[in-house]
Amino acid sequence: MAGILQESAAFLDAVAEHAEIDEETLLRLKHPHAALEFHIPVRMNDGRIEFYKAYRVHHNNMRGPCKGGIRYHPKVDMREVNQLAFWMTMKCAVVSIPFGGAKGGICVDPKSLNRVELERLSRGYIKQCADFIGPDTDIPAPDIYTNEMIMGWMMDEYSKIVRRRCPEVITGKPVALGGSLGRNDATARGGYYGLKKLAAERQWRPEGKRVAIQGFGNVGQHIARLLFEDGYRIVAISDSQGGIYRADGFDVPSLVHVKQHSRALSAVYCQGSVCEQVDAEQITNQELLALDVDILIPAALGGQITLDNCDQVSAPLILELANGPIDLLADQKLYEHGIEVIPDILANAGGVTVSYFEWVQNRSGYYWPEAEVHEKLKRIMDTAFASVALIVQSKQIAWRQAAYVQALNVMGEAVRALGTRAYFSEPQA
Repeated sequence: MAGILQESAAFLDAVAEHAEIDEETLLRLKHPHAALEFHIPVRMNDGRIEFYKAYRVHHNNMRGPCKGGIRYHPKVDMREVNQLAFWMTMKCAVVSIPFGGAKGGICVDPKSLNRVELERLSRGYIKQCADFIGPDTDIPAPDIYTNEMIMGWMMDEYSKIVRRRCPEVITGKPVALGGSLGRNDATARGGYYGLKKLAAERQWRPEGKRVAIQGFGNVGQHIARLLFEDGYRIVAISDSQGGIYRADGFDVPSLVHVKQHSRALSAVYCQGSVCEQVDAEQITNQELLALDVDILIPAALGGQITLDNCDQVSAPLILELANGPIDLLADQKLYEHGIEVIPDILANAGGVTVSYFEWVQNRSGYYWPEAEVHEKLKRIMDTAFASVALIVQSKQIAWRQAAYVQALNVMGEAVRALGTRAYFSEPQA
């Protein structure tokens, strides 16, 4: 199994100069713990059998069980899953929750399957990797093109295999099957709390602040709703088919209503059950990234901002709610241009944080009200943002570098607790 991507390893080396760690910490982070690659046979409704390639990677388990989502996408491969698992390790460390990183995926276009075939595929994934996961080993969760119902199928399949009900093996489940209140919007809400903290510290008012959001799935819809309710002007939204722009902003509840019922992104205003078209400009996803706005939120797929298009970005603040939407070279150039990027391992850590809450609730059998989930999430995100902001100020480095310094320091403590070369080479008394 290959290590993490070369550019990520080089980035770790550079950031480590600002961290208080032993070199062994870097070595452990550069080498994933274990990986599984397999094929899932699925009987299709027309009687034929199809095989789907699937993956699961454990990156690091020093601080607790591995944790990470499962994505369904036709371009999923081991390289991507490996990198995502590494990011999950860093994400858990930056918010100091006791998990390590994992990730999984199936190379499939889920839109090409009907619901029965999708269920067979999802249960087949668990059948093939049941010995690789577990509530004390590796706890999967939803990711791109997976949802709470799919997590429910997976939890149910694992429970059948181990012959006991085991809700704590999967997070992001329906509430009726042991899911946590507040999990559905947790990724967006974590980033929202971070923006609220920045707004309070910098004394800006939401009214009039223009926001563009790339991606209008679960995360994009929720961050749009939360910011709209605070008074931000959501001027641009996009999905995989393209986007819409309106200088006066959109009525976000209307957009969400139409998207959820028709799967289409339409510029509308709804009153009751009646929706009317409003004037809006059709734009591409690339055009959205270049808009003159105050806050840009990539909430879709990775690799959206690169050296080829980063010079077109003008938003002074970017909040990464997708995983890896900006490559490292482009990130450095944005920093040189004075653009602040709140990185994914901090900005979108709300999802894994509430997944941790769900796991705790499943293990105890005691479930918290939604307000308590929100309060606990806010406390963790506020603490993490404050810690990273302090590093930004004291080291005079970018937010991404500072978030990695925070994560490296947390990982370094775990490495030292087991003993490093310095400990083992000391003369015994």
